[in-house]
Amino acid sequence: MRTLSSYSKKFLRILLGILLLVTFAMRDSLPHAQAEAAFGAPILKWQLGGCYNSWCETGWYSSPATADLDGDGQVEVIASAYSIFVLNGSTGELEWKMASGHDRSEPNATNVGRTWPGIVIADIDHDGEMEIATAHSGGWVSVYNADGYFEPGWPQHPISSELRGLLVSDLDGDSTLEVIVTGAVGSRTNTWIYEHDGTLRPGWPQLNNDSGYAYGVFNANASAGDLDGDDANEIVVPSDVHYICAYEANGTQIPANLMYGAKGWGKVGVWESLEVELRGWGACNGVRTESYRTNFAHGPSVIADMNGDGAMEVVVTGNTYDCSADPYASRYDGVYIFNADRSRFNSDGFDWRLAPVDTGAPLTEDYGIIENNQPNPAVADLDGDGRMEIIYASYDGGVHAFWLDKTEHGNWPFSVYSPAEGFYRFATEPVIADLDANGFAEVIFTSWTEKGSNHTGKLHILDYLGNPIYEVSLPNAFGGEDWNGALPAPTLANIDSDPDLEVLLLTANSGVVAYDLPGTANASIQWGTGRGNYQRDGNISGAIQPSLTNSTKSSSLLNANPGESLTFTITLRNPSGTINNATMTDPLPPGLVFADNLWYSSGIASYSNGIVSWSGSVGQSADVVIRFDVAVDSTISSPTSIINTATIADGAGRSWQRQARVYILTHLYFLTIVRH
Repeated sequence: MRTLSSYSKKFLRILLGILLLVTFAMRDSLPHAQAEAAFGAPILKWQLGGCYNSWCETGWYSSPATADLDGDGQVEVIASAYSIFVLNGSTGELEWKMASGHDRSEPNATNVGRTWPGIVIADIDHDGEMEIATAHSGGWVSVYNADGYFEPGWPQHPISSELRGLLVSDLDGDSTLEVIVTGAVGSRTNTWIYEHDGTLRPGWPQLNNDSGYAYGVFNANASAGDLDGDDANEIVVPSDVHYICAYEANGTQIPANLMYGAKGWGKVGVWESLEVELRGWGACNGVRTESYRTNFAHGPSVIADMNGDGAMEVVVTGNTYDCSADPYASRYDGVYIFNADRSRFNSDGFDWRLAPVDTGAPLTEDYGIIENNQPNPAVADLDGDGRMEIIYASYDGGVHAFWLDKTEHGNWPFSVYSPAEGFYRFATEPVIADLDANGFAEVIFTSWTEKGSNHTGKLHILDYLGNPIYEVSLPNAFGGEDWNGALPAPTLANIDSDPDLEVLLLTANSGVVAYDLPGTANASIQWGTGRGNYQRDGNISGAIQPSLTNSTKSSSLLNANPGESLTFTITLRNPSGTINNATMTDPLPPGLVFADNLWYSSGIASYSNGIVSWSGSVGQSADVVIRFDVAVDSTISSPTSIINTATIADGAGRSWQRQARVYILTHLYFLTIVRH
């Protein structure tokens, strides 16, 4: 029998390697190639959450939130279309509902108006309890306790116009959170900041002077974070002009780079051409460099360390238009990266002094035809290289993903619009998570359809290169509406007793909808809900972010006998900053019985009805340890494997599952390794 020589084998291995590389390159270059995944297709869990017998309130751009509001170990889903409703996460059943702008003490109150910004869940007054904050049309902003009753000092009514932006942030380092709202107003005074007790913060509202240019804020545009490294958070507010205001916590405008002269952020206009931007004005005369500038009426900002060097940048999207046309003509959604001093990002060989151009013309901007697209940017590390990518949906019907080299890799952009369908589709702000823990992130978003199309949107899951993995049609409209889909970013969370994530959607015409995501127990969430987290602050706080992803769970025994006791230990680890609203929920599975000795190094822990719960803060490199004993069911008579799963959450929309396995009536055998 012939055998290959060592040289022939080496040649074949090289040839096989080349063929594999070519195959992968071809796969990544094919338009919208179907990708493979180690997790299952989304499964509809429940729908019509918060609906009535024959109709649903229209859902707008408000992302749902989740929290165990009553401490019973069952996560609730909090959402708002017009009413604010709290749903059982496992079943979708209504637990309670109240009118927007009112609380549960007024059961017969009527709604103030629709809800545009995402639901805020946070410990706003630093009392160890979670609060709910909402903002609505009619100009009302409210802070509730977990039972749905107003906290002292709330609600507040800064304006009669719609409040389209809501976020909370600790601006002064006192561990309480300030409540920030922005309004769809016909005025440059567009931002109000309240202390946790509802009192208006000194220096606000803004803009109430001539330090910048501003107008109405018609989307959830504002972000907050420590932009300049001074240990105090700043606020960035794009609005309906081609300027972006950026404020210190006291309301003063942040100075811009001296290349712009003695100007603050809000006095430097955003033009496609940096030369014109530095000059300070454009002629709007039909010459492109003089006429293309970007408006931020619907253009949100994000604060992030894009290249991992410890310095924070501001990412903004907006509508780049031709100011020489009458009326102004929209050309494409522009995307920009600015340094803390308002200069354009140019670092590590990534030069954003000229931002990407001509990214896609609008299909339509007529909300009478299809509800408007909102180009909310999400920022995440898609490919695991330590640098951030910018992912956003555009009015061209596509979802874009820009790397720092200003190109879209793989099969990005991905279009949800197909002319062959005969009607328009738009896509939502995406959420990003590594669902199968393979080091590469998935991008999850939904779409909605044109009015009168009698079609519904889809739940889309794409791999990091823009290849579709799953596309699932959403439920049809309920109650006679002639279109459906979901307008806000989805929310990723674990809302039941299994270890997998669910994706939650506030649909336009079928209420709140939940899908199971099988095989996602070890997922890592990077951008988990609208504006990134439940504070809705659009803040990715650096290369080393506060996270509980390194938390662990262990058992004192791998093998046990019926009736024997063992100890579970859960260790919560956070590499950076402080997570103030962390929780741990551990429902004991059949076969294990709680046996006391509950111990915890900090925070508050309890046991009730088969569930061990903990809540508290996890500081940087200061591990929190939770320990308790269980007994194995004495009636087990055959070999059994028991998996005990704890769910750990950071209070900002991210959660992790950690498991410990115990083998009952089994024996481990170790084989000797024989070396030749």
